[in-house]
Amino acid sequence: LSVVLAFFIIFYWFILKDLPKATDLVNHQPTLSTKIYDRHNVLLFTFYKDQNRTLMALKDIPAHFKLATLAIEDSQFYNHQGVSFKGISRSIKQIIFNQELQGGSTITQQLIKNALLTPERTLVRKLKELILTFEVELIYSKDQILEMYLNQVSYGGTAYGAEQASQTYFGKSIKDVNLAEAALLAGLPASPTTYSPFGSNPYLSIYRQHQVLNRMVEERYVAPLEAELAKQQKILLAPQTQNIKAPHFVMYIKDLLVKQFGETMVEQGGLNVITSLDFNLQKQAQTLVTQEINQLFPLHITNGAALITIPKTGEILAMVGSRDYFDTQRDGQVNLTTALRQPGSAIKPVNYSVALTSGYTAASVIQDSPVTYDIPGSKPYSPVNYDGKFHGTVTLRLALANSYNVPAVKVLASYGVDKMINQGKNLGITTWNQPERYGLSLTLGGAEVKMVDMAVVFATFANQGLKVNLHPILKVTDS
Repeated sequence: LSVVLAFFIIFYWFILKDLPKATDLVNHQPTLSTKIYDRHNVLLFTFYKDQNRTLMALKDIPAHFKLATLAIEDSQFYNHQGVSFKGISRSIKQIIFNQELQGGSTITQQLIKNALLTPERTLVRKLKELILTFEVELIYSKDQILEMYLNQVSYGGTAYGAEQASQTYFGKSIKDVNLAEAALLAGLPASPTTYSPFGSNPYLSIYRQHQVLNRMVEERYVAPLEAELAKQQKILLAPQTQNIKAPHFVMYIKDLLVKQFGETMVEQGGLNVITSLDFNLQKQAQTLVTQEINQLFPLHITNGAALITIPKTGEILAMVGSRDYFDTQRDGQVNLTTALRQPGSAIKPVNYSVALTSGYTAASVIQDSPVTYDIPGSKPYSPVNYDGKFHGTVTLRLALANSYNVPAVKVLASYGVDKMINQGKNLGITTWNQPERYGLSLTLGGAEVKMVDMAVVFATFANQGLKVNLHPILKVTDS
């Protein structure tokens, strides 16, 4: 009896004493905002200062949006009592074997986690969540729970609830979204930062949209042809005019923070983040990129980017991800500094740095003359120079200074592509993960890289061989 009594005392003290009331769901208040500053304490953006929310009755939300949400979040919502035992077993397995607390959370559990409990990932919090889940399922109907979820959940930025999300992303009511738009919105709550069409990688929002549509087909909520037509439909986003400085950089920083602290802490934890950005320099860089690209419009060049760093520290002083972040028609939300792009001749120094450790010197002589390589399984490869000419005997120094293609290929062929791949990885390139795809054109920019990686590569040269990773966050404090 004393053991049982002790158990109930402990259970009450750690679990029940501070347990929120299920009825608090209708009175939930937002928590603290996260602020991003530049190095001189210029406020760049505030996340979740307010929760923009427009409540919407469940009957006014279109069926295809509700079905899209159920398909990707909790397809058995109307058949369980708030807890998915399949999800629990998977969670217990993760706790026992991987020491990870991982969810298979139902919509009811997600509602409670976001509205009533703290973001901590502990066993105590999980027990509180389960108790409240059963209580909520007793008090409210399934439709009431789903309605509260669709009005409470975050869809990214300050957009809480389906109606505000639709207004934010599409400039129209949730009543008017089509299947393609509904699937995109339904995919956001799992990770609003990652899947945001206004985030650092907008293509992930389409990837997630396709996941939602595929799940809808699996659950037989829509026909396969209907889903395919939705995937092919072009999504028209509403212009974003919120007061944000250095938007690509801010979204880049938010991604880094979410990876380290989790989505909930970044959205609600009241973080103050001092970054390395120099906003005055950022404005100058943005102006120059915009002016340059505007002049190149007649040549069908519509976008560009710039990245300025301090090589010795890795601090980012300016990150201009596109000509105009708010130009949705020209992929303004795509951050070209973190996107995969072919580097062209900017990659040649990686090759020549291998040469200097493979018996070559700056004065070594190379023949800039015609050459053809027979590649097994491919067409013969005959590199040419950008000016269409050959320049005879040149030194390594001269070949690099003039960016001649043929000497660069000949140098690479002398010791093999694998050495350049390894050197690139050592210098800071993170994207060369399919060596079987790369040939001698690697030295001419044949494999895609990220500008942020190239900044590390060139900084390594500037640092006399010492690699310093990018370091854009100087200080983070919580409330």
